[in-house]
Amino acid sequence: MWLILAFTSAALLGFYDVFKKHALKANDVVAVLTLNTLFGSLIFLPFVLLSATGGLSADSLFFVPVCGWEVHKYVVLKAVIVLGSWLCGYFALKNLPLTIVGPINATRPVMVLLGAIFVFGERLNLYQWIGVLCAIFGFYLLSRSGKKEGIDFRHNRWIVLAVLASALGAVSALYDKFLLAPVESGGRGLNPMVVQSFFMFYQFLMMSVVMLVFASALPKQKLTWKCSIPLISIFLCAADFVYFYALSFPEALIAVVSMIRRGSVLVSFFVGALVFHEKNLRYKAIDLALVLLSMVFLWLGST
Repeated sequence: MWLILAFTSAALLGFYDVFKKHALKANDVVAVLTLNTLFGSLIFLPFVLLSATGGLSADSLFFVPVCGWEVHKYVVLKAVIVLGSWLCGYFALKNLPLTIVGPINATRPVMVLLGAIFVFGERLNLYQWIGVLCAIFGFYLLSRSGKKEGIDFRHNRWIVLAVLASALGAVSALYDKFLLAPVESGGRGLNPMVVQSFFMFYQFLMMSVVMLVFASALPKQKLTWKCSIPLISIFLCAADFVYFYALSFPEALIAVVSMIRRGSVLVSFFVGALVFHEKNLRYKAIDLALVLLSMVFLWLGST
């Protein structure tokens, strides 16, 4: 069941990336991200209110139990990590082709796996090592493809932000498993709806402060309303809901779930090619194939 949920989350994430790219075109990054966190909070607000007032039964999949600071402190940290990843990722996506950012994001399972080695003391088997090496080589080839568009991976700040966004995303994935795994499995056993509902709310509070700082320090930025702006929140919330639900299964493997979710790059890559008419697709397709091949080997090694 958790595997089906992971594939569903991947498809939703692919369209989430597409809507982000469309919304950010000729728009202020901070304003779009603030609206994203606002709409995300509003999506979950009815579930929080209905749960608190008895409108939802405790056995409902959408029930949000009342929790104290001993739970919310973990959710606040989750919000900080994710918001850092989103800020870096949004700025990178606005200034780079989707067919460059997508494959970079797809290397996140490698970072998750390496994190599992250093944090949880796991060891790589042969298949996993092959997967890591394929991802590294694919990333190298992607940097060569980027040069054809004037993008130097070593000196381009947007590339640095894209990589940092992926690294923080990997940290978030490892933290998610810690939060959602049952206590007997070494996790905190938090309710998925509590995590998703309140981490979005805390992000909105943080982004409101960030937006005030940017508004006072920088010239006023342009914001043109697009239907893709609320669609970012809708598809992200749906993807994360399915993702958190998948991780709540005791047998769920975070490395495998993370790999499957990065399959979203297939959606974003082909839409970037067909809708945004991005360049050098043949070379980027080879790079993408290597990254996907690395995910196959990582999956084989993890299962």
